[in-house]
Amino acid sequence: MSSKTSLKNSVIDWSSTIDMIDNVRIDELGVKERTSSLATRSIKKDSKLEGLMKIVSMCDLTTLEGEDTEGKIAQMSSKAMTPDPSDADVPNAAAVCVYPSLVSTAKNIVRDSNVKVASVSSYFPSGQAPLESKIVDTQYAINEGADEIDIVINRKAFFEGDFRKVYDEIVSLKEICGDIHLKTILEVGELETYENIKKASLIALSAGSDFIKTSTGKISSGASREACLVMARAVREFADSGYGVKGIKVAGGIRDSKDAIRYLVIINEELGAEWLTPEYFRFGASSLLDDVLKQIKKLKTNSYQSSYYFPRG
Repeated sequence: MSSKTSLKNSVIDWSSTIDMIDNVRIDELGVKERTSSLATRSIKKDSKLEGLMKIVSMCDLTTLEGEDTEGKIAQMSSKAMTPDPSDADVPNAAAVCVYPSLVSTAKNIVRDSNVKVASVSSYFPSGQAPLESKIVDTQYAINEGADEIDIVINRKAFFEGDFRKVYDEIVSLKEICGDIHLKTILEVGELETYENIKKASLIALSAGSDFIKTSTGKISSGASREACLVMARAVREFADSGYGVKGIKVAGGIRDSKDAIRYLVIINEELGAEWLTPEYFRFGASSLLDDVLKQIKKLKTNSYQSSYYFPRG
């Protein structure tokens, strides 16, 4: 991985990007059959506990509501640092994800920890704003202390076939981010087809995104395992072409540990165990973490804990 990692933040020229997306062909039946087959994989108790711990370490605890307050963000940030105060084996979460105006609040709480602060920007969740406004939005989040930026692609341009505009906007926002990790949300529930998901993935990767992300969590159709598999294959194709190792974030509707483990299986089988780290795989989580913590406690004690046992984020 090391030789590819050094290329991670590079932008691939548009002509090479066009070559990639022009060659996109998807066997939809094959995607469904592969996803269904991977969902049947059983995991032994010791491996399950390890997997659950990984899931905790990969969670971006998220709140993106109009009613978000500094107190709510402080509580969630504290939970990200210490998900289960009674169990020192449970790792911290990967990040907290908030609106730009609350980045500094989160940053002050997690400053001396390993937890990152992610911020949505570029007029999340619609992305329906001029590029100049998206740049201001992103720069503000960075100035407030964001370690990671989650943007949304220009779906209007994508559906109008103006793929170059989608690419150029991401390139411009990556230039603002510099070494700050850029996660680009595809909103797979709106892209409708696996072919569109693959094309959007390759455009976002070529334009310099460090991660591609399934969903905003703001529409009824969020992440799906089929979309994750298609995105994983785009990431594999990108890496195998020597362009760099990129990450995936799944978000939107993943609420229990059983479902989350199925995503781990997809990543392990399609990309390999080296991707099973917070550096390359994340869950956008709100309710997921509590269920994972309950399952960890169950495996360790053979009894379930009530939901109130864990501090709320």
